[in-house]
Amino acid sequence: MSAVSELSAGELRQLERELSASYESYRSRNLKLDMSRGKPAASQLDLCNGALDKLETTRTAAGIDARNYGVLDGIPEMREFFGKLLNLDPANITIGGNSSLNLMYDLLVQLMLFGTAGNAPWSKLDKVKFLAPAPGYDRHFAITEKLGIEMINIDMTPNGPDMDQIEALVAKDPAIKGIWCVPLYSNPQGICYSDETVARLGKMKCAAPDFRIMWDNAYGVHHIDGETILADIFDSCNAGGNPDRVYYFFSTSKITFPGAGVSLIATSAANKKELLARLTVETIGYDKLNQLRTLQFLPTPEALKAHMKKLGAEIKPKFDLVLGVLEKEFAGTGLLSWTAPKGGYFIAVDTLDGCAKATVELAAQAGVKLTGAGAAFPYHRDPRDRNIRIAPTFPTLAELDEAIRLFCICAKLAGVRKLLAEK
Repeated sequence: MSAVSELSAGELRQLERELSASYESYRSRNLKLDMSRGKPAASQLDLCNGALDKLETTRTAAGIDARNYGVLDGIPEMREFFGKLLNLDPANITIGGNSSLNLMYDLLVQLMLFGTAGNAPWSKLDKVKFLAPAPGYDRHFAITEKLGIEMINIDMTPNGPDMDQIEALVAKDPAIKGIWCVPLYSNPQGICYSDETVARLGKMKCAAPDFRIMWDNAYGVHHIDGETILADIFDSCNAGGNPDRVYYFFSTSKITFPGAGVSLIATSAANKKELLARLTVETIGYDKLNQLRTLQFLPTPEALKAHMKKLGAEIKPKFDLVLGVLEKEFAGTGLLSWTAPKGGYFIAVDTLDGCAKATVELAAQAGVKLTGAGAAFPYHRDPRDRNIRIAPTFPTLAELDEAIRLFCICAKLAGVRKLLAEK
């Protein structure tokens, strides 16, 4: 199809009538399809049922009884496992519960209340700001908004967040205390940070001595099409003379079960000492039995990588389906652009400016639930009203095929109506 913007008003009106008829045909079917969140499908979860087998032992290799209190930073085997998997120092890892998001929220609350490295608690300051690469993860933005932290949009590039923007801002404003980063297969665009981006984040000069990077490596092992290797953020920070700059998060929530995963936070020795001093008031220890159960199911990093290949094979056909339909329906039209990620859980699309909300609303009225337009931006405000996050993992292939075809009709209809309004 040629660029739709080149059509005459009469041709656009004819196309709008055809699209409206197709749309009403779908709408009459009373569909109930969901592409709103990056949830694993039941077929993915079934691949993890071995984790529910009876525990072979309730004691660690060192004889610690995992049924009892204690071991605040997690059993040694779990820390060693993650250390080998992610190239982290096990001594600087703290194991949490099932949710890395909970660790992120908890950490920011601690920084607000207590500060870090002898600096004033953030809540005592006149203003606290955070850099928010956008499009980005809506739950990150929800945390900072809830805590009253002002967010500053940072543009995303094919190599990660715009480092020229970041370096200029952090160098002059001490109120900027941190940045959210999803460095591998970013949510929602699937962008992987380049080595240069990682290096610049570690060495950049910041006006705030307590500037912190929230490094959410949520999709660090979620490869779909080959394996992308991420540069080591700790090496970059150490080389830049900023060993305490980063807090690294990871979890098995989309590896085993989202409701029963194992999370971690890794940071410098000094930061961990602070963290444990606060955690010891909050809890006497996280679920060590779940740590043992996870290790029983995935005893080595090699076992986990083999498991992830099975999960990748499960979801790849869904990504291929969506990308194939988008290419067929929109190539050359100028109505939609999209990313083709090599891993992660999402596909990001951009409609014509001013058409994302209309597209999502049309889809909802016809029975397809999408992530809200603007959700991938701070305060749910997409300045161009064009970005939509597609989450293809949860529906069955048959459901996904219906949902993405209806989505295409909605995006076309919204775009054509906008072009008509401008004629």
